[in-house]
Amino acid sequence: MKLHKKYEQLVFTFIMAFGMSCIISFFMMLINFGFNSMLLGKWLKAWPLAFLFAFPCAYFFPRFIRKLMGKITFVEGD
Repeated sequence: MKLHKKYEQLVFTFIMAFGMSCIISFFMMLINFGFNSMLLGKWLKAWPLAFLFAFPCAYFFPRFIRKLMGKITFVEGD
């Protein structure tokens, strides 16, 4: 299945937020609660919440960061 090019950024952002929220939430749970029998259950409850925050951040932050970078960087000769 191929997606239309206009959805590329949205799908990329979704997959990136999905993967990052998965990994980061797992390791934060591991650090805070240790490796025990309840880790998987706690993580599976925390991960959806982490994704709910990660997706909007991954979607909107790059726009602001690009604007900021445009203001604080220059091309030699300008």
